[in-house]
Amino acid sequence: MATVDDGTLALAKEAQDLLFRSARTANAFTGEPVTDDQVRAIYDLVKWGPTAMNNQPMRLVLVRSPEARERLVAHMTDNNKAKTAAAPLTAIVAADSGFHEHFPTTFPHKPDAREAFEDHPGRPQIARFNASIQLGYLILGIRAAGLAAGPMAGYDADGVAREFLNDGEQAVAVVNIGRPDPAGTFPRLPRLDYDQVVTTV
Repeated sequence: MATVDDGTLALAKEAQDLLFRSARTANAFTGEPVTDDQVRAIYDLVKWGPTAMNNQPMRLVLVRSPEARERLVAHMTDNNKAKTAAAPLTAIVAADSGFHEHFPTTFPHKPDAREAFEDHPGRPQIARFNASIQLGYLILGIRAAGLAAGPMAGYDADGVAREFLNDGEQAVAVVNIGRPDPAGTFPRLPRLDYDQVVTTV
């Protein structure tokens, strides 16, 4: 059986630990702020993750002002209100079903791609699927910055969309971001073993 440092993986063990083994979903954070430069660096890394036809439907709304934070907290479920109110930064991750409008830039070798998707009935589902993949990249990018992410699905999606999103956008997750507070970090929960998950046919 391969070990974490036997050379099977190209990624250094320290990076493996930072992104996966040592990282935790954060429920509480220190008071250290998350800067715009950090967010830009995170995005400039995770934007390289693949999506279908390079469609890149993820959109981010950074909730920074006290007024906007109050509006967002009002749409969170009860168990998510306090931690969202206290997080250094909260990002609304959305899926833009108008992703095809960017195809002349993002998929230039197929000049008719935008028109082909103009009346495509599956665009909202395609957008959500690929933005959800990008959410995974975003969580790893946050960890790569030495921060922690607290992604949540407990919120009023319609209310969040009305308050913060553009037409054609749907909320995928609300993510609290910051330096994790060890006091609010739960012990590592068990993971399923390889043989419980993988089948070869």
